[in-house]
Amino acid sequence: MLTPEATAAAGHARIIEAIRAIPRGQVLGYGEVAAKAGLPGRARLVARLLGANDDPALPWHRVLRSDGRIAMPEGSRGWREQSQRLRAEGVLVENGRVKRPKPPRSLDEAIWGPT
Repeated sequence: MLTPEATAAAGHARIIEAIRAIPRGQVLGYGEVAAKAGLPGRARLVARLLGANDDPALPWHRVLRSDGRIAMPEGSRGWREQSQRLRAEGVLVENGRVKRPKPPRSLDEAIWGPT
């Protein structure tokens, strides 16, 4: 049985792995990252982990709020840097928000499109 510390470290490693797997030019929400890491409902853990990140190679800029907004205060250094990094990857950022297509609500919609 794993200790709580080992369990937390494993969760953190899965979150980092999920963030590294986001392709260039694409974004995910904090909750989506948590779900991909096998930790559904742990969006705040993803945010906390990114807030404490000191790895310059981690593509942290590809993680946004669920509504596509940059989580940092508008106009802050981090907000400007995230906008700039996303734009450099070809992501359209308008007023600190990335417009993303809504996920399909059903398998039929995913295959055939909206009705």
